[in-house]
Amino acid sequence: MTKYYITIIFLAGVLALTLGGVRASSGISAKGNSVTNPPTSKMEVATFSGGCFWCMEPPFEKLPGVQQVISGFTGGSEKNPTYEDVAYGKTHHLESVKIYYDPAKVSYTDLLEVFWRNVDPTDAGGQFVDRGRHYTTAIFYHNKEQKKLAEASKMKLEKTGRFSKPIVTPVIEASEFYPAEDYHQDFYKKSTIRYKSYRYGSGRDRFIEAVWGDDRDFKPVSTSNHEGGKPSALPSKEELKKKLTPLQYQVTQEEGTEPPFKNEFWNNHQEGIYVDIVSGEPLFGSKDKFDSGTGWPSFVRPLVKDNVVTKTDRSFFMERTEVRSRQGDSHLGHLFPDGPPPTGQRYCINSASLRFVPVEKLEEQGYGQFANLFATAK
Repeated sequence: MTKYYITIIFLAGVLALTLGGVRASSGISAKGNSVTNPPTSKMEVATFSGGCFWCMEPPFEKLPGVQQVISGFTGGSEKNPTYEDVAYGKTHHLESVKIYYDPAKVSYTDLLEVFWRNVDPTDAGGQFVDRGRHYTTAIFYHNKEQKKLAEASKMKLEKTGRFSKPIVTPVIEASEFYPAEDYHQDFYKKSTIRYKSYRYGSGRDRFIEAVWGDDRDFKPVSTSNHEGGKPSALPSKEELKKKLTPLQYQVTQEEGTEPPFKNEFWNNHQEGIYVDIVSGEPLFGSKDKFDSGTGWPSFVRPLVKDNVVTKTDRSFFMERTEVRSRQGDSHLGHLFPDGPPPTGQRYCINSASLRFVPVEKLEEQGYGQFANLFATAK
């Protein structure tokens, strides 16, 4: 068993070196880029370098308030670099991610906390299995406030003594950002097996686990619980595994999907509301539930609009609209434009992400503000 285990680790490491060091020679065309940057007026921008940008997209994309994360290159003076140019040291650019976020839902300080938890800020020669200047870490600030917050965050982390070596991540003024080729965008969704193999062999997760332990999964705490209540801390991954069933954990934390017609609420006709199984925030009401014929609970609208956020999901070689809870950041399901009037929308939701509160227990469980919606049902 020991020899077999060592062989597997060795092969994973070889695969990571192959994927990390020479990704440009993968046989996939590195030409063409159709990424656009369409932030709304409310969006602000943050830019970070943390080694392989494949690994830096997922932790930010899952944050409530993040609209878009783009993989690309910045920090160099060369114009329009390609992946091959950067990977083979022909430019001074770093692999980076550009993040469009809503500061009303997630702060720049929160983004910094997530950044630190996903890199080795003491490594001046690269990140994990990927070596070279283009894989080093950096924080690129876009204004004086970001510079101030980044420097303060770095100083605070240094004082904790969490790292035995000095933190070498520089705080640099942002320069022009060039999106990487299309095949790099959302790589963890498009090529799941290859991404997981690379990431496992890279050593990134083992480092993060050793340094951060239970604190590795930083989640911003919403300033609003229900409709204006006090913020509440979210459980850690370890606590969630104990609290949730395996299916609930797979759906909410790993973007899984439960079987149709074989789930708890697809055919539930009781009056009441559906809340996030993780955070308890109210999401949908029975008044807006309808039989879509799909075998999953379907709703025409959220009960509390601000508690439901949507993101672009490009997994399984298609583009869909993912639905997540704002405070719990739980994966709920997907949104489709084929619902009935008056909205024409179908929120197709996994039962495993929900807890149902019947109308007669709304007051008892702290959701009394919704009782008037069901006055005729009492």
